Amino acid sequence: MNAQLSLKEMNVAREILQDYNPAQHALNHLEKHNGKVETAFEDLWIEKNGQPLMQQGKSLWQVTLKVLREELCGDDGFRGQLKDYTKNPGSSPLLTGLIISLVGVGTAHGLPIDPAIATVIVLYILKIGLNIFCEYTEPPVGTSGTLAPGN
Repeated sequence: MNAQLSLKEMNVAREILQDYNPAQHALNHLEKHNGKVETAFEDLWIEKNGQPLMQQGKSLWQVTLKVLREELCGDDGFRGQLKDYTKNPGSSPLLTGLIISLVGVGTAHGLPIDPAIATVIVLYILKIGLNIFCEYTEPPVGTSGTLAPGN
């Protein structure tokens, strides 16, 4: 799934996360890549960890999502935080908390995810929704994410 954030979604995230420097760094990469989540993720990964050695035909993005899906989809804490955010979109503390929680989950499972990389992943999950992320199906045409009202 090649998700892409709209300029409006990026601007909303930039405003919500204006005081969180790692998120601003991630949003700069998203803007540089026209909102393309996978490209921004890979760019940030290489910046932080160097060029990955991947098998032919394997995508770092897809492998990372697979590992995170196994951990996040059964994690009631992360699900609860996401639910709290969707009830109160636009809450900087709740969105920052989701990013920090993802960093913790990644670190606990040996994934070198820094806050900027986690920001991209959290925005992706908000864009497509946790149920779609967990089931890994293509979202129905015309659905919108939960980053902010009106998207």
